Amino acid sequence: MRVLGIETSCDETGIAIYDSRQGLLGHALYSQAGLHAAYGGVVPELASRDHVHKTLPLIRQVMAESGTNAKDINGIAYTAGPGLMGALLVGAAIGRSLAWAWNIPAVAIHHMEGHLLAPMLDNPAPDFPFVALLVSGGHTLLITVEGIGRYEMLGNTLDDAAGEAFDKTAKLLGLGYPGGPELAALAEQGDPRRFTFPRPMTNRPGLDFSFSGLKTFAFNTLQEHRDDPHARADIARAFQEAVVDTLAIKCRRALQQTGLKRLVVAGGVSANSALRERLERIGAEHHAQVFYPRPAFCTDNGAMIAYAGYRRLQGGQQEPLLINARARWPLETLSAMENTVN
Repeated sequence: MRVLGIETSCDETGIAIYDSRQGLLGHALYSQAGLHAAYGGVVPELASRDHVHKTLPLIRQVMAESGTNAKDINGIAYTAGPGLMGALLVGAAIGRSLAWAWNIPAVAIHHMEGHLLAPMLDNPAPDFPFVALLVSGGHTLLITVEGIGRYEMLGNTLDDAAGEAFDKTAKLLGLGYPGGPELAALAEQGDPRRFTFPRPMTNRPGLDFSFSGLKTFAFNTLQEHRDDPHARADIARAFQEAVVDTLAIKCRRALQQTGLKRLVVAGGVSANSALRERLERIGAEHHAQVFYPRPAFCTDNGAMIAYAGYRRLQGGQQEPLLINARARWPLETLSAMENTVN
């Protein structure tokens, strides 16, 4: 089975082709970071318009580079949510229309399920069951995964997601957009002993997260030391360590609570090297394997959508002749694919 994947949920246009025998045949990603940088964040209308301009040319590019013709495609997968409604509708309209024109099935993919399955594009891939930490600009979730569509929510964020907190704190520090990577780079120059930030919600039972208070703590600390030229790097270091420690503490609890020995970490923040180092130590302590997507597939991309589409098409799922998108879409409401192999 050969599947074309289309990702347009926010500010990146991702296209990929996945073949069930040959693996990933090709992928391309166009980032709108430069477009939105002047505004300090994503402008939904501009994002939607840019997807209109970029999606079809990228599809042609990936098909040409992978030696794939329309007749070689057996299904089309597109991100249908959650995300920016206008951006989602661009990919959904193009994906569903191409599937109709080529007389092949289409399948609507949950954006976070795509991230969840992204580590399966590499070898070795994680076996079911496992604990998953999905950590990005819009989501911070802990989930037990028994199979495709068989998800149990363990913990969620009560306010800002970790990636959102990174971006907002980076903006406070005068860094550019997207702020997460710039804050991580600045943190490398900081003194780890100067400031200690709180680890929110770790002094109580449970697996939920809260990161909005860390942003306020960073702001107050910056105001107190605004005349100190070294304070920005030291605050970045303290902030990153607080986020990383909080995520690691909750992952440890999740492994203890479930008794599972595999941890999958996915989403944009999973590329953070400090987080990876910390979670590797947690895995070693609990004799658990830790899996990540390759760096290119940590952020939004078409490869994860093509692969998730393959798994759902393999299980018999396909969409009616409708174009649907959902700005909000709880992951645990997805249908289970009982007939797919690991």
